[in-house]
Amino acid sequence: MTIETTKVDRENLLYRLGFLTRRWRQVLDSAFQSLGVTDAAWRPLLHLHHMGDGIRQKDLAASLGIEGPTLTRILDQLIVKRLIDRSEDASDRRAKLLALSPQGRAMVTQITAKVATLEHDLLSEFSDLEIDQMTLFVERLEKRLQETRSRLKG
Repeated sequence: MTIETTKVDRENLLYRLGFLTRRWRQVLDSAFQSLGVTDAAWRPLLHLHHMGDGIRQKDLAASLGIEGPTLTRILDQLIVKRLIDRSEDASDRRAKLLALSPQGRAMVTQITAKVATLEHDLLSEFSDLEIDQMTLFVERLEKRLQETRSRLKG
């Protein structure tokens, strides 16, 4: 089936992308079970890894799209497992700073290795051109979504 012979279905595209994302997370959840981490655990670890140590807890919550109290419960579990460290912000004692512990860094290494393997497996049938086109499409879509969000807030 080619793009030229396929009817473009704009009405379902975003729904399908959302559904695809949920299914991808299910695959990741299954893969990470062997590491002993759940969706509630691996997502904050990866976000913290990408955002860098020393970020505020509220910034991590915003990145994950979850409420502060929900994140606090998750972080408490990650602290017990010694995967993250939480400290007070010297400039604002009410704020909490987060960092990956050495065990957390090791876990992120295992997680990212599994992700890389799964991504390679999933994307291996697509050409570099197709991947580049999809990447550009997603970047443009993200930009348009941000513009829409800003317009609706304003």
